[in-house]
Amino acid sequence: MKRSKLILYITGVLIFMGSCKGFLDLEPKSEATDENFWKTQNDANSAVAGMYALLRAALNGGYGIAHYAYGDLASDEISSSNTYPYSHVVNMNWSLSLAASNTGDAMYLLRRYDNFYKVIDQANRVIKYVGSMDNSVFDNARTKNFLLGEAYYIRAFTYFYLGRIWGGVPILTEAIAPIYAENQPAATPEQVMEQSLKDLQEAKKLLDWKNLVNADFAVRANKGAAFALEAHIGAWVGNYSTTIAAADSIIDSENYFYVSRDSIAYKTIFNGKSSEGIFEISQSANNEGTSVGIGDYTLATPKYHRLHASPKLTVTKIRVDELFNDRADKRRKFTMDTTVNTSFVICNKYSNLTYPEEGNNAVPVFKNNIIIFRFSDIKLLKAEALAATGRATEAKALLDEVRMMSGLGTWSGTGSLMKAIFDERARELFLEGHRYYDMVRLYKHHGIYEFLSTRMSQEQFQRGKYRWPFDPSLLNQNPLLIQTPFWATVGF
Repeated sequence: MKRSKLILYITGVLIFMGSCKGFLDLEPKSEATDENFWKTQNDANSAVAGMYALLRAALNGGYGIAHYAYGDLASDEISSSNTYPYSHVVNMNWSLSLAASNTGDAMYLLRRYDNFYKVIDQANRVIKYVGSMDNSVFDNARTKNFLLGEAYYIRAFTYFYLGRIWGGVPILTEAIAPIYAENQPAATPEQVMEQSLKDLQEAKKLLDWKNLVNADFAVRANKGAAFALEAHIGAWVGNYSTTIAAADSIIDSENYFYVSRDSIAYKTIFNGKSSEGIFEISQSANNEGTSVGIGDYTLATPKYHRLHASPKLTVTKIRVDELFNDRADKRRKFTMDTTVNTSFVICNKYSNLTYPEEGNNAVPVFKNNIIIFRFSDIKLLKAEALAATGRATEAKALLDEVRMMSGLGTWSGTGSLMKAIFDERARELFLEGHRYYDMVRLYKHHGIYEFLSTRMSQEQFQRGKYRWPFDPSLLNQNPLLIQTPFWATVGF
């Protein structure tokens, strides 16, 4: 195959951090090369921490909210946006035409996968070089194995994440110097998920339930995070027996517990590292935080944000009343503020912010972790799997468990059990990066369509509109890459 420019723009540089609080400081401490790195356990741990830093950068891409742009904005949670280009993201106008020079545009960034392949490249390096390091430089075999397990997990997670967004993407599993990099065609969506599962099996062998450092629980991978990912992959591809088995492993471990849905306690989930947290992206430690995060798009004056008179993303009271139709729901009471304005509701899950400076124009720093997987998510995912495999009584029991914890009664039994479970996920996981994917799964596996027809008709869904397009610049750089099916028929 002809060598060509490195289409993924992988850094080829190790970014490494300390393992104490704030281990995801994004400033590189050095530009160590592979030849003079990989000498000590600290080198290996620093390189592993670099994977998480790069993953955080990827999920905070697109002006700070890539995780939510992919997982929430085009769902039924958000009605509109007053901010470019997110009005286009909300309305699924993902083929928005951009000037070739406009490489800083959030739509351009969201349509490119560069940041995710930086994560994969770092994981590939860890797998290659930590695997070849002498065992004697580590405290014990468990430490070396655990660090390798984290790398396999992060690679598995990243391919799963890419697969949900674009479907088929190139699969790279070797650390290759940029000079030798070659263009690669996209694998099929099925092959991408198979690669994720393959890596996950290795991760499960190498990881333990307890992290190497107790303070890293939830913000670095362990066996619980691996089983949570496996449960989600199973649900995404419709292999619900896998979902049930993985969810049972988490539940039976007794390492995770519900947080009370009452006021202050409930908010600790979104600050991060609560008893429900299974896998999160750390950004709430003392020396962490983001100036542009999801809170900057969902909060407004006078109670939450000094700079915005209205949220950049609009959640309507009509939608909140429809979804949280029982006023006894504690989640509505403590995370949906309907008192600020009649035109919108403020979801205040991400209101853990500080102002380093005084004054009305001070820029806030948001200190909420990105919650990827948590306990109630896995409970409801298992309920979905049980309902899909004919075990309705057990599914209803799990559904009722989550409902009653939130101040609601048991499910009435009226209508579809599957829809009731997905509705409960919509309430429980509102604005946590799940709803869009849930709506895709609800239609693909269960035939229930809930997307607005003005954003995507059922016919367009069948043609693949729910998958993002590759930015045209990627296609220009890699002739082997083919546009995703629906967007290949749409002009840019």
